[in-house]
Amino acid sequence: MLYGVAAGVAAGYLRGGGLGRLADLPLRWAWLALVALGAQVVVFFPGVGAALGGLAPLAYVLSSVAVFAVVLRNLRLPGVPLIAAGAACNLLAIVANGGFMPASPDALASLGWTEAQGYSNSVVLADPAFAPLTDIFALPDWLPFANVFSIGDVLIAIGVAIVVAWGMGRRTAPEA
Repeated sequence: MLYGVAAGVAAGYLRGGGLGRLADLPLRWAWLALVALGAQVVVFFPGVGAALGGLAPLAYVLSSVAVFAVVLRNLRLPGVPLIAAGAACNLLAIVANGGFMPASPDALASLGWTEAQGYSNSVVLADPAFAPLTDIFALPDWLPFANVFSIGDVLIAIGVAIVVAWGMGRRTAPEA
């Protein structure tokens, strides 16, 4: 998603926009997205997932559902339908695989990674449900923040880029 934000900022500037206009982006329920995304970050802190035990996957799914609700509430914004499609793909894969996003061993290996220790949103499964929707791709390891990602992540990043570029430009508010 960080690369989607960067692409959106670049496109926004190319369109003559400014970062200050993002503060006026008409997002609904933004507070819920921040709380839910914050919960996801906390669940993946070393030790927190272990302390939650079997509740960690449930916490991840519930926070993902909350973020998805925010996305659906903002469907009227340009780019958000792509974010919704990507989030739906990711949520389907996560729920179908018990609260984990399966990661391809080959994608992990291309980054020099092995399976994470403790609770992580990524796990290697022998036969994941909805395998084409899982983290089967990897950014080149020479890129900053290289990671594994899914087709849902690609859709989310493109949607985020569109939202940011649109948000930076002159616009009229979309109809409710």
